[in-house]
Amino acid sequence: MADLAELAGVSTATVSRVLNGKHGVSTQARQAVLAALDVLGYERPEKLRSRSVGLVGLIVPELSNPVFPAFAQVIETMLTERGYTPLLCTQSPGSTTEDQYVDVLLEHGVAGIVFVSGLHADTTASTERYERLLHRNMPVVFVNGAAHGIAAPTVSTDDAAAIDLAVRHLVQMGHRSIGLAIGPGRFLPAQRKRAAFLRNLAEHLGVEDGEPHVVSTLYTVEGGQAAAQQLFASGHTAVVCSSDLMALGAVRAARSMGLQVPGDVSVVGFDDSPLVAYTDPPLTTVRQPVQAMGHAAVSALVAEINRSSAARTELLFQPELIVRGSTGPAPRTAPGPALPDADGPRAAPRHGAPAHRAAG
Repeated sequence: MADLAELAGVSTATVSRVLNGKHGVSTQARQAVLAALDVLGYERPEKLRSRSVGLVGLIVPELSNPVFPAFAQVIETMLTERGYTPLLCTQSPGSTTEDQYVDVLLEHGVAGIVFVSGLHADTTASTERYERLLHRNMPVVFVNGAAHGIAAPTVSTDDAAAIDLAVRHLVQMGHRSIGLAIGPGRFLPAQRKRAAFLRNLAEHLGVEDGEPHVVSTLYTVEGGQAAAQQLFASGHTAVVCSSDLMALGAVRAARSMGLQVPGDVSVVGFDDSPLVAYTDPPLTTVRQPVQAMGHAAVSALVAEINRSSAARTELLFQPELIVRGSTGPAPRTAPGPALPDADGPRAAPRHGAPAHRAAG
């Protein structure tokens, strides 16, 4: 009790009253004592433990991409604040599948399920699994990717707006040869980013056929590196990536080709994952509003659980461009063939560019 009192900045008598659940203690002092209990590793007395009003499943992809732990943390915190106990289910290649997790969650009698970037975002996957859940009146909420034909609340980052921000930034920096590195084309966010990118090339650079300037690969460092090597070798001075991990791979690709970031080429990421502000160089990226999206997802799920009226449509959240050190003015000479200029002919490749650069 003396240790708790010292850490909480209260008297031992106050600690005693809090532990015994007695009145006459301010809310601030009570919270300080409870926080001291947690910090010092003591278990809270049974009478002080908040009772869960139900279990909620949270299914996310593998946690190697930092944006998914960020979503998980926000959603878990908000569920806990509302009295629910979150059950985190993480996937990785070859491990438990989304359908298997759903079966386990149903066996545990969950009150609802939140799906983050799951099969609902895969346009080639069957939606029957979600139809079955709705048929048994199981509240579900989707994050980043609407399942076609499924009437369930969905919260997503506006992918088109994200691409608009990234391309506009690069064009303002003088770049006229811009490429896009995205994930597998079957995913709805990738499809939306591709469509927005092609539209931006047409509007800002007069490029009628933008497909040669898009490389579809994996949402990994290695995937970003492979895509960027191809784009830099073909003369692009800037690359927009569909994730921060891909963007870090693009930076690696540039350096392996003897290019400076942002001196020779610029890189834009997507997510604003933790720690990308401290990479070398600090990463310019488009931030997903994780906090707001997590709050909306939990609010929608609780409304569904309580049978209140929740908007069973997709809510699009506006992203934010975070400019750091991985983007800069376009170089005077491109590292290779460039996109056609909206106001003139195709720019010539840089004279005497080393052949080993094209080989990566």
